[in-house]
Amino acid sequence: MVALQMIDILDDEVDKVDKELRAIARHQKGCVALQTQWGVGPVISAAVLAELGDVTRLSSSRKAVRFAGLDVTIHESDGKRTRGHLSRQGPSVLRWAVYEAANNAWRLASPDHDYYLAAKERIGAKRARLSVSRRVLRRSYHILANLGEVAIEPV
Repeated sequence: MVALQMIDILDDEVDKVDKELRAIARHQKGCVALQTQWGVGPVISAAVLAELGDVTRLSSSRKAVRFAGLDVTIHESDGKRTRGHLSRQGPSVLRWAVYEAANNAWRLASPDHDYYLAAKERIGAKRARLSVSRRVLRRSYHILANLGEVAIEPV
């Protein structure tokens, strides 16, 4: 009985936080701009903006991918080069957010649909979604960089 009451209380708290996030995402200029991308809604845009923050500290979208930990590690020794795994060095919430946005790339209306299908054919569905995640993150970087300081001004 106590556990069910605690679950109800936590559900209420989650609902409050969700409403606050959505309210912020409606008014924050960076969040509004990020929501122009396919698959990016209020919660995803708030997560991306919160984790990327001021993108002027990053010199390129490639650095944003590295910052998020979505870059593939490479082991190189004596002229031999092997691909590794994702570095996962960076905010896990940012990786989650762009991956969730990329999960919609299989839909016909998605602008990344053709890219996703080609990548899926070559490397499989999961790795194709990771590739689309990188694209979403790069686009997010450019959107926020074009906005400049306005993107992170308080609401």
